[in-house]
Amino acid sequence: MTRQFQRGHKARISDLTAGTDLYVGVQISGPGLTFDISCFGLDADERLSDDRYFVFFNQPKSPEESIQLLGAQAGDTESFRVTLDRIPPQIQKLSFTATVDGAGQMSQIGPGYLRIVAGGEEVARYAFDGSEFSTERAVMLGDFYLKDVWRFAAVGQGFDGGLDALLKNFGGEVLEEEAPAAPQQPQSGAVPGFAPPAQAAAPPTFGVPAAAPSAPHQPQPAPQSFAPPAATPSAPAPPPAPAASMHAAPTIVAPLTPPGGAPVPPPAPAPAPYGQPGQPGQQPPYGQPPHQHSHGQAVPGAPTAPLPPGYAQPPQAPQAPTGYGQQPYGVPQGASQGGAGVSAALQKFKETPTGQRWTQQNKKLIRVDLGIGGQPVLARQGSMVLYQGKVDFSYKGAGFAGRIVGNATGQEMQLMRCTGQGQVFLADNSTMLHPIELQGDGICVSAENVLAFDESLQYEVRRVEGHGIPGGALFTMQFTGTGTIVVKTHGTPVVLPVTPTTFADCNAVVAWSAAAQVVVSSQVRMRRNAYPGDTGESVNLQFRGAPGNFIVVQPYEV
Repeated sequence: MTRQFQRGHKARISDLTAGTDLYVGVQISGPGLTFDISCFGLDADERLSDDRYFVFFNQPKSPEESIQLLGAQAGDTESFRVTLDRIPPQIQKLSFTATVDGAGQMSQIGPGYLRIVAGGEEVARYAFDGSEFSTERAVMLGDFYLKDVWRFAAVGQGFDGGLDALLKNFGGEVLEEEAPAAPQQPQSGAVPGFAPPAQAAAPPTFGVPAAAPSAPHQPQPAPQSFAPPAATPSAPAPPPAPAASMHAAPTIVAPLTPPGGAPVPPPAPAPAPYGQPGQPGQQPPYGQPPHQHSHGQAVPGAPTAPLPPGYAQPPQAPQAPTGYGQQPYGVPQGASQGGAGVSAALQKFKETPTGQRWTQQNKKLIRVDLGIGGQPVLARQGSMVLYQGKVDFSYKGAGFAGRIVGNATGQEMQLMRCTGQGQVFLADNSTMLHPIELQGDGICVSAENVLAFDESLQYEVRRVEGHGIPGGALFTMQFTGTGTIVVKTHGTPVVLPVTPTTFADCNAVVAWSAAAQVVVSSQVRMRRNAYPGDTGESVNLQFRGAPGNFIVVQPYEV
């Protein structure tokens, strides 16, 4: 049975299928539009640190073939084979994207989808259409991401700019090659186990003119358990033109990091200096042709790598002495070698876009995208530090009964309700923030340590039973359901498993699993307290529970 996803919905892959050999199909179309559909293999920082895991038309598979581009088949514009148990540990996320090749916007597309097929059966589908976008030229459709186990998220996040801009967002850069990479045939070998839907007739190579027959030494693809459909007449081959095809464009490779040790030449009067990004009149790197855009035409002044020091460089304007270390003239001491100025200095603090509903910008600042999921967010009053878009803030009252309970238990939360279409940035007194995603489970958190949470979560005051203190008891907030809660701590917390002998200071505990049993443990003894002096550790919380329960403690006592 196919599970239907909406934008912002997430699920464990194991809840969809027991298999790890998956077929991912994308269907997207629009009048007069052509698309490039790619998969980015990202590390734990959501960066393309290894360009071999950027799978697209010029690089149809990863090194160990855990990600393979299969081409158009079975009614899908593009399809992939993903073998989750073969993905190397440094790859933590697979982001499937679609970009417009040429002119056009995502608002012009018709109904489309991203689907997951396992063992020949469709198990998940995320449907979208052009009404969800405006002037964007790219869209991040869905993610496979590793969080304890592999999970799937329907993203549906539009992105301004084309494939180049999307690549730079993930930390990559466009470089030139002497010749375009030859198109590769579909994966050969034994019959794949993921069994996509059956169709007939093999298509031409994706978006590339018909290739010459394979060399005798190249193995032909073995028969698969499915057959791609015949090419549809809706996308005829373009007439010959002087410009090269999109797929003859330079290969997009390498992280967005300047070559180590390559100095940046200083600014100089006309002619413009060589090797600096965005300057007209520069020379291409040695052994590489001029920069080209996606249609194969040379663009004067496009960014290229600097020339190797001392190799075939033209004379340059005199430089002022730079002192030890040869810091380039005009660059402040300690500034990035990638360029000078305010933009270069603040580059490392730029916003982190991921297409997720909750995105941690740094350890003390988090952003929530209200447009993803369409659900309001409840946040601590006054915690908003910045917002973009059309966002409304309203007071969230607890009601008369809620105020009585909150005042009596000390678990009253002063909340505001955030609704609309936009992004809200939240922080509170420079405390460290930790987003925790709940998927039907629960967590107990003191109201003092809650910054924000999805309105879809249910919450109530829970009593912690006590013994040893006459009538004594403590209270906390218990959150359950599906959604995200942001917990704040003073300093870096530590997470410990619950054992029968686990005790914690009630003033340092931040949170614990809802299934854990908690009682108040007192070390007050009449004989001990008959003498002057106090340890300050008279009341603790004792935790009990089955394996798998946990507690979170901060290095700070409230």
